[in-house]
Amino acid sequence: MSDFSDLLLEADICELDNTHKFEALHELISCAVSFISLPDAIHFEREVFDREKKQSTGIGKGIAIAHATTIQVKKIRVALGISRDGIEYDSIDGQPVHLLFLVANPPDSQMEYLSVLSALVRLLREPDFRQSLICCSTPYEVKQLIDDSLSYVMSA
Repeated sequence: MSDFSDLLLEADICELDNTHKFEALHELISCAVSFISLPDAIHFEREVFDREKKQSTGIGKGIAIAHATTIQVKKIRVALGISRDGIEYDSIDGQPVHLLFLVANPPDSQMEYLSVLSALVRLLREPDFRQSLICCSTPYEVKQLIDDSLSYVMSA
């Protein structure tokens, strides 16, 4: 797996205001530099929405990991939207989402994509880590916390 610090850029970490799933996803796509710069961000958004309509990616404990495979990216891109109010997301546990990850992966990177998801889930299962993310006040702090924690998880 490539270094996770290359997958999540500081410019792809956004504080979200919308409290409904599709509006929050649109806000994250419109805010995250990696997704704004796609050749056709609207088409990518449609791919994410279509995937979300098939089955919610709200995995519980205040987390959602939305994703879509797209030829518009050459390598995996990750964005993170943080919602202090919570997003009504149709999560598996019925609870609002506070940490909305969005992953775009090219069609030929399935193994790397699964490694990224696995690393995220390992980190996010820790309640203290989730709370620390929500309490960060800047994208820089969020990125540092994720990078430091992932390097620890990946070496363990």
